[in-house]
Amino acid sequence: MAWDTERTKQRLLDAAVHEYSEHGPLGARVDRVAERAGVNKERIYQYFGSKQKLFAAVLEQEMGKLAAAVPLTAELAEDLGEFAGQVYDYHRAYPHYLRLLLWEGLETGLPPGKPTPVAAAAERAAHYADNVAAVARAQQAGILRDDVSPGFLLYVARALAAWWLAVPSTAGLMLADAPDAPGERRRVLAVLVRDATKPRE
Repeated sequence: MAWDTERTKQRLLDAAVHEYSEHGPLGARVDRVAERAGVNKERIYQYFGSKQKLFAAVLEQEMGKLAAAVPLTAELAEDLGEFAGQVYDYHRAYPHYLRLLLWEGLETGLPPGKPTPVAAAAERAAHYADNVAAVARAQQAGILRDDVSPGFLLYVARALAAWWLAVPSTAGLMLADAPDAPGERRRVLAVLVRDATKPRE
């Protein structure tokens, strides 16, 4: 029976998503990834080269899932509030990608003075460049404010969408007397992002 390389790689990636989201890039162990996948750990090095390259592949895969689920179409670029709401919905349903990004942020620059290379930097930068270009087109059409760069507008929308879920304790403490239903948070998120990105009078 022929070895199904692609299926084995996918099993390793799926197992690695859990391992890295639970333990971060530094705390992750390839033997646990291999055990969860039911694959010899030597396959990890054969297919991905190293633990860091496996993390890069995981980030690229999870970014692709979010991009497929919430593509920044021309319509959504013109309504970044709705885009932020859809990103928020995705992170609520599939928290792994946000956890991976938080781990990456925590471990960048560790140890001090020795910056960590950004995982899958070229692939992620290309994706974000396409998103920034979509926002720029909405600015040029006069639909979004144009007194700040399109990258900043995109970042604000993405950051606000994620932050509710990144620091749930802080959100709960600050909003103790406010409705905490996900639908209300999504509504407020969309309102604030729309207000922050609309043209200035």
